[in-house]
Amino acid sequence: MSVELKSSRELEAMRLSGRVNAEVRALLMDAVRPGVTGLELDRLAKEAIAERGGEPTFVGYAPFGKPPYPGAICYSVNEELVHGIPNERALQEGDIVSIDLGVTYGGWVSDAAFTMAVGETSADARALLEATRDALWAGIEAAQAGCRLGDVSAAIGAKAQGRFGIIKGYGGHGVGRQMHMEPHVPNYGVPGKGLKLMPGLVLALEPMFSIGDPATEETDDEWTVVMSDGSLSAHFEETVAITEHGPEVLTRID
Repeated sequence: MSVELKSSRELEAMRLSGRVNAEVRALLMDAVRPGVTGLELDRLAKEAIAERGGEPTFVGYAPFGKPPYPGAICYSVNEELVHGIPNERALQEGDIVSIDLGVTYGGWVSDAAFTMAVGETSADARALLEATRDALWAGIEAAQAGCRLGDVSAAIGAKAQGRFGIIKGYGGHGVGRQMHMEPHVPNYGVPGKGLKLMPGLVLALEPMFSIGDPATEETDDEWTVVMSDGSLSAHFEETVAITEHGPEVLTRID
């Protein structure tokens, strides 16, 4: 099932959820530094969401028979791609950390993520972050009413430019009353193919690139996804509404 916003009231409700997500994400970005732990960042997110009248979407999420997810954030460091569980591991200078945040506000879900360097990091890591971030915005720009889902996927994948691996087992998705809804949005595709994008559709666009081989595996905790070759990976995400006037990023403050 996909979400199709049927009124300006529903779009405004999604905007409110997205604003809470954006505000909390900004706090998390400011808090990332050498020495901070995943548990400290998770506690910050839970408190900040509650202060704004929202709920952490990820807490207790248990699809496909998985154990309930314990955190408000997914905390993935270096070779960890996505779904890392917040823990006592302290960030170190030179790490890169991906933080994924889901917020439920007024019954509507917003989903967004970022990857950032912890202090100074390598030139390769900086290039990876830049390409993955650019891929997100290329996908957003392509998410125009009347275009096809393949246009979005192709725009995202093109930013890998043959230099970075495109993760193929994961991607974006619809979002609205639930966190994961149709359609699935691959990070590679063929222009002009796939679902026609219509006003009211809301997508969480979610490019994921790696420096090395894009193969992944899941660890014994049944959540954390790591790169099989131990290479660095990056992950960016925003919740985007398709409107008659162009794509609207809902998970931003400005």
